[in-house]
Amino acid sequence: MLKINMEYRKGILFVRLKGNLNKYTVRSLNNYLIPVIDNNGIKYLVYNLKAVTDIDNYGKDSLKKGKNACIKNKGDCFICNTTLNLNEFNIVSDELAVLSLIKV
Repeated sequence: MLKINMEYRKGILFVRLKGNLNKYTVRSLNNYLIPVIDNNGIKYLVYNLKAVTDIDNYGKDSLKKGKNACIKNKGDCFICNTTLNLNEFNIVSDELAVLSLIKV
């Protein structure tokens, strides 16, 4: 099971995930998040993975889809509160750290 909490503040979409992000749950994230980014021209995305208990390669690919949607809008994607090795992402300590990185 995956719970998705989204909040849009200061030009940044914060996505807080809770539960498992795996091949059984990524569809709910992809079907909900990607249209929000595309339809609203969201440039900056922050994934908060503090409450994610399991992530597999499908989950990592799902995170990349969100990142690619933001890059298409000339933006960027960040991940916070994780110890996972996600080299292709900008890893930050917490959500507030992003505000100083993108000068909001």
